[in-house]
Amino acid sequence: MPIKVASASDTWAKDVFTDRGQYCGKVEDVECDLNRFKVRSLVVKAIKGSYLSKMLGSKKGLIIPFTMVEAIGDIIIVKHISMPVGEDMGRADEMARGSESIEEAA
Repeated sequence: MPIKVASASDTWAKDVFTDRGQYCGKVEDVECDLNRFKVRSLVVKAIKGSYLSKMLGSKKGLIIPFTMVEAIGDIIIVKHISMPVGEDMGRADEMARGSESIEEAA
């Protein structure tokens, strides 16, 4: 079932957690498809010390496709995020593995 958002501002600056309880960071921006009036993705800023910042290293954040969003309320819950296979395997072995891949934000 798709997640409905009344306004893109409903997502800005909200904390993002994985469905396994790992803190990722805060929503910094929202990418919208104006032709279809749908949210395409969330740009999540990695907060220092978060699961996401440990996984990404020096990267500032990432773009999470909106299809990975499971719930929006006081916080946003997304499907668990893991390192893509073939990337930094040293860190990937330390992280729990998930089923979805993500795009890194520059």
